[in-house]
Amino acid sequence: MLTRFKQIRPKIWAALTFISILIAPYFGLAETLSINAAQEKTILILVLAAVLWVTEWLPLFVVSFVILALELTWLFPSLTQLGINVSEEIFFAPFFSNIILLFLGGFVLSSIMQKASLDARFAHFILRVTKGQPAHTLLGIIIGGAFLSMWMSNTATTAMMLTLVLPLVKRLRPDAPFRMALILAIPMACNLGGIGTPIGTPPNAIAMSYLAGKGIQISFLEWMILTIPFLIIALGVLWFALLKLYPPDDEQLSFDVQDSEPYSTRQWLTVAIFAITVVGWLIGGQFGLETGTVALFPIIASFWLGLLDQNDFRGLPWDVLFMVAGGIALGVAMDATALGDVIITVLPLDGSFLSLLIPLLIVAMVLGGVMSNTATAGLMIPLIISLSLPATQLTVLVLAITLNCSTAMILPVSTPPNAIAFSSGVLAVKDLIRIGFLMALIGLVIGLSVGPLYWFMIL
Repeated sequence: MLTRFKQIRPKIWAALTFISILIAPYFGLAETLSINAAQEKTILILVLAAVLWVTEWLPLFVVSFVILALELTWLFPSLTQLGINVSEEIFFAPFFSNIILLFLGGFVLSSIMQKASLDARFAHFILRVTKGQPAHTLLGIIIGGAFLSMWMSNTATTAMMLTLVLPLVKRLRPDAPFRMALILAIPMACNLGGIGTPIGTPPNAIAMSYLAGKGIQISFLEWMILTIPFLIIALGVLWFALLKLYPPDDEQLSFDVQDSEPYSTRQWLTVAIFAITVVGWLIGGQFGLETGTVALFPIIASFWLGLLDQNDFRGLPWDVLFMVAGGIALGVAMDATALGDVIITVLPLDGSFLSLLIPLLIVAMVLGGVMSNTATAGLMIPLIISLSLPATQLTVLVLAITLNCSTAMILPVSTPPNAIAFSSGVLAVKDLIRIGFLMALIGLVIGLSVGPLYWFMIL
């Protein structure tokens, strides 16, 4: 009986929170804050989403459907009563927007690369090139994990890289500190790798979607130009820190990497689809093609040519797509109700841009350490995008927050790659916290210093 209660307890708390939000308007919140009914309900929906995302009382993607349901049945009537001319379609649109289609294309690319074993071939290539030299092998693992995570799921990349690296770890002395470096390099590099491309991690998609809603268009290539320098800096710091904290001493790695067989037809087709898609993302804007439109190519080609089947389609991470969509829908509500005008009154906008940036980045780092980086971006970016700031300042602020969400990886529960690496049994929590806190600190420093300087210079 007690076990059954423990299983349903999160659902009870979720239901109580939901009921509390529904009855909150009857306690005079709107009058206290001097806001209208629609803004009040938007705030309550935001609070509910935050509580459910932080506590995980409901699956994260289900929270998105809760947001949509409340917007359609609870918020929309208030908008109509206030004479705000909007349609229900604006709340549905995020669930199959250009950004969602872009991410779906990225997931399909990831799936065909895994099925064709191209990710494993690339990882073996890295090990073959480094030839067992500890520092070079560590750098190769970091580069390999980060590069693959730019184009495919960082969770899948972490699992695959661990499979390849664990045999190397087992050949080292049980007390060799370098064992920790090899394992820690994988989740950290995979978390960071997502920074580099719009499809690398969901916070990037959320950022691009909200900026586009403000008329600020960032192409696939422009995103890479804006973020790759910081990815390189962060990976360099990671490599240096791991070598200093967990030195290889006189260790020499030994491994067996079999000669690669010739590419199969499936692998050549996969390479062709990947190359065409990436080129389309990089230059498609010059021909009037949206990134989501280009993403239709790998989706159609992969299933048409038989590289993927219906089971693969069902196995795509739809939960991530819907979670991203929920965050975007939250922003739509904030925009429709002009909640940003209320937020402006409580933020330190009368000070310098830095005085606004510092607290927001600290909040992003703290939240990203204890909850999903996607949920953190889904909560914070809608707040930021609703501010009445010049386009360049708004873009810099969103980029800094997005970068910070991806570098917040302090705990085993902070990201799926962290959890997977921790499950290997090689790491202690203190090791993950030490290097994870360093990466979060690096993200904070970059977001406050060279990041804004660089972005203001090129935007």
